[in-house]
Amino acid sequence: MGWFTKKKKGETTDEEPVVQTQEEANEEQAETEPVLAEEEIPVISTETADTENQVEIQEDEPEEAQVPQKKGFFARLKEGLTKTRNSISDSFNNLFKASELDDDFYDELEETLVMSDMGYETTERIVEDLKVRVKEEHIKEAQACRDLVINLIRDQMQVDETAYDFENKKTVVLVIGVNGVGKTTSIGKLAAQYKARGKKVLMAAADTFRAAAIDQLKTWANRAGVDIIAQNEGADPSAVVYDAVAAAKSRNTDILLIDTAGRLHNKKNLMDELAKMRRIITREYPEANVESLIVLDGTTGQNALEQARQFSSVTEINGIIITKLDGTAKGGIAIAIQSELNVPVKYIGIGEQIDDLQKFDPNSYVNALFADFDMRSDVEILVDENIENIPKDDDLFDMK
Repeated sequence: MGWFTKKKKGETTDEEPVVQTQEEANEEQAETEPVLAEEEIPVISTETADTENQVEIQEDEPEEAQVPQKKGFFARLKEGLTKTRNSISDSFNNLFKASELDDDFYDELEETLVMSDMGYETTERIVEDLKVRVKEEHIKEAQACRDLVINLIRDQMQVDETAYDFENKKTVVLVIGVNGVGKTTSIGKLAAQYKARGKKVLMAAADTFRAAAIDQLKTWANRAGVDIIAQNEGADPSAVVYDAVAAAKSRNTDILLIDTAGRLHNKKNLMDELAKMRRIITREYPEANVESLIVLDGTTGQNALEQARQFSSVTEINGIIITKLDGTAKGGIAIAIQSELNVPVKYIGIGEQIDDLQKFDPNSYVNALFADFDMRSDVEILVDENIENIPKDDDLFDMK
């Protein structure tokens, strides 16, 4: 035994929609940009610096330090999962030193996997599959199970080849989730990356409840260089969606990203509002694909899994974005979410920069989780070399 038991057509609103172009956004940004303290103002150029001082600095600093190498996404992913890896590495390594495959071995394997937040159901499935493979292949020693366990974990999280087809269609993306998980920043990063790939992108600020949510999304639209459809705070979210869909159709937009208010699954009025948005989209834009992505905070572990489970019981979810995986000891939750909900994890976030949100690659994720294995990465990078020209994120616009 293991250590645990198994707006409608013609609909109008009081508020006139604000269709903000890039030029208007730039003017607004200039008027509202916060003034940094003197010590916070970044040094953009050193051309006017004293020449002698420059020579001294060049003599004191080694040449290598002046051109730091930017880490690739996989290296940052591996670094971000360090806490998770450390929390299970000793137990995992000692596990395969066992002399025989007995009940104690399977008990310890269960405990090790659950400690990494892979979840009870996922852990139980992995252990049971392992027992079957051990019997079929007549494996006698624990050491021979090491690679087998890794592959069984990898099998729990494979993403179908069609998971990202929506990116190449006329698509409306509804981004949902509770407050504080990073919905708005994820939308901003996706918008910048899609545009960098040549897509025509439009944003819609349908989170009209949370203070400053609209301003935050406008800032991201300005950074990404895309237009945004917005009304005033307190406006009808469905009216914003109605206007955004009409704009997307008239502008031949490739991807419309809709920011929605943070909501809990048990708030019936908010869930009904979400359903109303979907009805408006399908009725007014039937030729468009509708993609519903839920954003989850990776640091919350099993709570994130429960959020996804509850949301999936009341609304359709096509994919998952897991944020804040850098520095968490609960990195195994990505495996549990995909395995137990049968909903693909499509993007993962490991930092605050534009390119710190990437497509999810199961092989690279498992390699990062068990870093003593193959370190090669097949992660697809969405951004091109010009993405560095986009201003970097900062705490002012990050949702914690």
